[in-house]
Amino acid sequence: MRPHSPTPKLLVDLAEHFNLALHSETPDVLLTGITMNSRDVEQGDLYLGLPGARFHGASFAKDAVERGAVAILTDASGAVDATAAGVPVLLTPTSPRTIAGQLAAWIYGTTTDCPLTLGVTGTNGKTSTVHFLDGLLTALGKKTGLSSTAQRRIGNDVVVSSLTTPEAPELHGLLARMHEVGVDAAILEVSAHALTRHRVDGVVFDVAAFTNLSHDHLDDYADMDEYFEAKLSLFTPERSRKAVVSLDTAAGAAVVERTSIDVVTISSTPGVAADWVVTVTDEQPDSTGFTLASAVHGTVSTRVPVIGRHMAANGGLAIAMLVEAGIPLDEIRSVLDRDGSIVATLPGRSVRIPVQNGPNVYVDSGHSPDAFAKTLESVRHLTRGRVIMVAGANGDRDALKRPEMGREAALGSDVLIITDHQPRSEDPALIREAVLAGAREAKPDGDIREIAAPESAIRAAVAEATETDTILWAGLAEKEYREVGGVKIPFSVLDETRAALTEAGWI
Repeated sequence: MRPHSPTPKLLVDLAEHFNLALHSETPDVLLTGITMNSRDVEQGDLYLGLPGARFHGASFAKDAVERGAVAILTDASGAVDATAAGVPVLLTPTSPRTIAGQLAAWIYGTTTDCPLTLGVTGTNGKTSTVHFLDGLLTALGKKTGLSSTAQRRIGNDVVVSSLTTPEAPELHGLLARMHEVGVDAAILEVSAHALTRHRVDGVVFDVAAFTNLSHDHLDDYADMDEYFEAKLSLFTPERSRKAVVSLDTAAGAAVVERTSIDVVTISSTPGVAADWVVTVTDEQPDSTGFTLASAVHGTVSTRVPVIGRHMAANGGLAIAMLVEAGIPLDEIRSVLDRDGSIVATLPGRSVRIPVQNGPNVYVDSGHSPDAFAKTLESVRHLTRGRVIMVAGANGDRDALKRPEMGREAALGSDVLIITDHQPRSEDPALIREAVLAGAREAKPDGDIREIAAPESAIRAAVAEATETDTILWAGLAEKEYREVGGVKIPFSVLDETRAALTEAGWI
């Protein structure tokens, strides 16, 4: 997703603007795009040759030129390969990644031509808040574009996401295309990796939000302090104009204390003083009612179309962000009263599978200890009988959280079945072993089972369930495949769950 009619920019002007060494006999080359992936090159692109873990991007310079790249930007270690490609070469003394955002913003003009831009960061709740924002703005008659863990979307044009936040050239291309088609608001998930790896460089958010902080990604960050610092960098004048910060975890207060931008606070935790207060009023199997109150702006009562107090908190955060963006609460209240709730579809978030005269059944994409705990708490509030959970952990990701995931899964359920999810390159038995260790330590006498094959695990859960029970399968809800041994195998949690329920006579 990039502009269809970009304004060409002179390569020599780019070199002068960014003080880059230009090696070329034809400096009047025109640029119409930028990318760091040789497979994504289009005619007129500047190709960025970055040093990588296994290869240097400049080694693909010839491929990029064959696809239409008209110039290469790289560092000293990529200069030889870049020069051999036969097009003008720009050299930077640092990694091209560190200036990719500024380059893309200059080429695509997103420093000035950009819609209202809203960003959400935090360990959990980013995707939900982004999709709630999208639903609210659409209800208000605004044309939206979004980028989430699940998808990139402009109007009705949708592509599946490969990263929570796209690389900087793709992001600025996305924003430029949004401007080109008249999008009123761009809504973006902002991951910690996006901040530390320069993916959102060159973007200034009109309103940024912080949801929470809990254990995750410690395979990439040395400890929770470093992980927090990554998130905190969003709340600086260089990246955001104002912020809404949730105080539902201790990290929120730390963000407020250390930020230098205008900030308002929100909380769904009883007894915590905040500018906006979320109070859950009603919980149903397919929705959650809440009231959002502000001493300055007033009160609104509505619902979110999913279960969970944490989801109500995310809905309240979305409303508060829009008010801080300049939309009067009265206008928001009017469309909420008209529609009866925030109308939004949340990919993979507490998806309820309809069952006739049977147990409540949910699949959810949560894959952290905190996500397990919050979803299980929500399920418990709606369950007369037992909570039966199917859970697992992903390979090639933060291994330290696996015992904690097992612990939360065991404490929140009555029957726990540990299964395989996406082992990727790891031994799935070792992944299960780590999750089981945490579960059995937390609940030595618990009903904790190990069933490796996910197809068998969900059928065991269904066979165990009665009409008063609830089944929760957490971890893979939005995926259409499992990656095992580096091979992506077609697999749908939703389809597999429906099949198991059908076989058991519940559907």
